[in-house]
Amino acid sequence: MEGIIKNFRRGRHRVKMNQMVVYTESLKKKEDAAKLIGKIVIWKSPAGKELKGIVRAPHGNKGAIRVLFETGMPGQAIGEKVSIA
Repeated sequence: MEGIIKNFRRGRHRVKMNQMVVYTESLKKKEDAAKLIGKIVIWKSPAGKELKGIVRAPHGNKGAIRVLFETGMPGQAIGEKVSIA
């Protein structure tokens, strides 16, 4: 399954650099997104490195998921595709 990174997880005053919000076309509801908790997410950088993350929770009511990556993510990752396995 593929998804697109939309943004960092953020609040009004803080940005969590290692948590990203990911949307997929196949997920439309919060209940569908809850089924992916624990899955591995992989983002490939332009330099060839693979950064891995884990789906931690649904985000919102429209099927987005929150992914916790092992390191901080670069801003260039926003809008890029990830693979969910």
